[in-house]
Amino acid sequence: MIAFIRFADALSAAFGKAFAWLIILMTFGTSYEVFVRYVLGSPTAWALDVSFIMYGTLFMMGGAYTLSRSGHVRGDFLYRMWKPRTQAMVDLVLYVFFFFPGVTALILAGWKYAARSWRYGEVSVNSPAGIPIYQFKTVIVAAGILLFIQGIAEMMRCIQCIRGGEWIRPEEDVQETEDTILNKATAAERDAHP
Repeated sequence: MIAFIRFADALSAAFGKAFAWLIILMTFGTSYEVFVRYVLGSPTAWALDVSFIMYGTLFMMGGAYTLSRSGHVRGDFLYRMWKPRTQAMVDLVLYVFFFFPGVTALILAGWKYAARSWRYGEVSVNSPAGIPIYQFKTVIVAAGILLFIQGIAEMMRCIQCIRGGEWIRPEEDVQETEDTILNKATAAERDAHP
């Protein structure tokens, strides 16, 4: 079980980090559009569509990574006060009755949606540029599959927590800026007053 949890976490992290680079592309694309629109007076026909596609792809492909790091919204005001076993039992029930039916519906509906889009070579109707969007619709299926794999790992995490009384945490890979600053300040204070 632990090997699969680590595999799913690594897979989700790899996709999440790879697609996170879309933020850089979005920044350059939007900056270019602002420059040509307001400085050169010649807006592009494609910038809005491309930014929608990149943002949507980033959002969808980051879902499994966020799940693997417990980053999705939950009722923490209650949840955090529970013992880990209670948290795990509630999570397990929620995964079975809500998460998996929803993700399965996402994959199946996304498959039909993407297949139809590929069949007729769908393009965006939001601009005259006719940006192809069928490949973007495939992201729905890919994101659903990644969420499904990560969901299985999260259920295994719940089972392990119910058995052992504590959560198996994912490997640390990022840290909030505030935490980094706080850790440095704490270390500096500790070094100053041994």
